[in-house]
Amino acid sequence: VQLQASGGGLVQAGGSLRLSCAASGRTFGSYVMGWFRQAPGKEREFVVAINWSGGSTHYADSVKGRFTISRDNAKNTVYLQMNSLEPEDTAVYHCAARSTWSIGSYSSTSRIDEYAYWGQGTLVTVSS
Repeated sequence: VQLQASGGGLVQAGGSLRLSCAASGRTFGSYVMGWFRQAPGKEREFVVAINWSGGSTHYADSVKGRFTISRDNAKNTVYLQMNSLEPEDTAVYHCAARSTWSIGSYSSTSRIDEYAYWGQGTLVTVSS
């Protein structure tokens, strides 16, 4: 599966952005989809994941209550709605696909090496 993330940009603190990740392939609906981010000089970190139906999610504590993941399997697209953005959210955001139906535990679904497919990333910059 090929992934293409979009929607990044420059926003002031407290603002909102919605990221999209378009996927190719007929089996999109069978993948767990995740968003990760990498800030300058830091390691890539888990943000959120969603199971095939959209009925189960895991969020990193740092984004709970501010970010919302959703997916539209008919459009082969996963979304990340980001509200109340903070300068600490500045990073390149990558979407990723994990070839499994079940989202599993937080510890497993947050692992970078669980995801075989990655998009190129979209830059989000939050100014203070």
